[in-house]
Amino acid sequence: MSSDTRRVRPIQSGDHTVVIGGGPAGLTAAYLLAKEGHAVTVLEADRKVGGISRTEDYKGYRFDIGGHRFFTKIEPVQRLWEEILGEDFLCVPRLSRIHYRGHFFDYPLRARNALTGLGIWRSMGIVLSYLKAQFRPSPIEDNFEQWVSNRFGKKLYEIFFRTYTEKVWGIPCTEIRSEWAAQRIQNLSLGRAILDATSLNRRSKKIKSLIDEFHYPRLGPGQMWEACRDRIRKLGGEVLMHHEATELVLENGRVTAVKARHDGKDVVITCDHVISSMALRDLIRTCGEQAPVEARTAAEGLRYRDFLVVTLMVDEPHLFPDNWIYVHTPGVKVGRIQNFNNWSRAMVPDKDRTCLGMEYFCFEGDGLWTRDDADLIRLASEEIGRLNLAPADKIRDGCVIRQQRAYPIYDTAYQGHIDEIRRFIDPIDNLHTVGRNGMHKYNNQDHSMLTAMMAVRNMNGGSYDIWSVNTDFEYHEEQRLDETATSSKSASRTR
Repeated sequence: MSSDTRRVRPIQSGDHTVVIGGGPAGLTAAYLLAKEGHAVTVLEADRKVGGISRTEDYKGYRFDIGGHRFFTKIEPVQRLWEEILGEDFLCVPRLSRIHYRGHFFDYPLRARNALTGLGIWRSMGIVLSYLKAQFRPSPIEDNFEQWVSNRFGKKLYEIFFRTYTEKVWGIPCTEIRSEWAAQRIQNLSLGRAILDATSLNRRSKKIKSLIDEFHYPRLGPGQMWEACRDRIRKLGGEVLMHHEATELVLENGRVTAVKARHDGKDVVITCDHVISSMALRDLIRTCGEQAPVEARTAAEGLRYRDFLVVTLMVDEPHLFPDNWIYVHTPGVKVGRIQNFNNWSRAMVPDKDRTCLGMEYFCFEGDGLWTRDDADLIRLASEEIGRLNLAPADKIRDGCVIRQQRAYPIYDTAYQGHIDEIRRFIDPIDNLHTVGRNGMHKYNNQDHSMLTAMMAVRNMNGGSYDIWSVNTDFEYHEEQRLDETATSSKSASRTR
């Protein structure tokens, strides 16, 4: 058990908890509290539960906001998924590849595949660049570029890291904290595979093959959270849709009520505890001048990357076998492509069609975000044809979904902002922040759920350090139980 310096007000019989946000973290917390017999009210601003893990629908087609695998080494999370969804939890074969300049690269790269795709001379150049980095690494590792180049060499960084990473985050790699690189791409197998191809490096025995299957709800990830919502209501809890939290009422250092906006009217809900998964920036805004100016300034300094999905309905039943493809090819704006037929056939109503999700990373208000839907559908249709992944003349329909605050940005200033915000919120002993945006951490779904589990356990007298829960790239990509997962699992098993 980790030590948490926060003092948490214990939950008592008759207490009422307001949960802000109906995503995986918020609904997990609400469900666990409702099972314990506590009064709970979930406030969700959207029309659907699930947050970024919801499932959208259009003319019978169902699709994800980014594609969400259900794979975890955290046993309590796995048990909870199975408890909520039961037989509608499918086992799906996994395949994802990288598209780079007309070639597909297995992930992780295999020797023959690397040589065929990159060519022997480029592969040798990567090896030499790697060796140079081993003998003369950068003495400073403050940013993403330095971290990756030190481990894989500058050439591999430029080919497989810089273009895609800057497309995703919208800022130069030199402005992304090395902490994010260490968190998301530790022991990445791509570089090792290329080096292994030339016999200058053997793969570490610690690196195991990619997981070859994962679980997935039959009707998409939203089905999980819709079922969770229904269970909360059946247990006597409330899940209120179209209720946007607008103000936290603080008295004597505690939250006593939450104000929300619903149908143009203000609603006041008194409470004894608040569990918040809303973006930290928005949480501080709800405190208004009750928060010190330092915390408000820090909150406004937090940045988020937004996201949109252009779904295309194509008159072809079998386009490619991948669940998703990472697009590293220069010259196109699309960053990743989902093939929802290969997640669950039940999500596509027409057996003779394929539903593709063309994912574009952007900032709210920029050129991509503000394009009208018809123009975005034309762009996506043109790019899928240019990548030779689907015939543009067989695209029959499409729609656009925009997602605000999809990814918290780890820029050079973010950690200082988090520290300043925590100086204000940590002493509030009945306010608990959980989840990806609630903690400004690029967590996967299961880690977000784990923070909610720990918050509930802390309310019941536990002493878990929620902020220590973090994401490791290998955690989802490789069958390896790392220290973070082991610690998390132990911390979640008992109350």
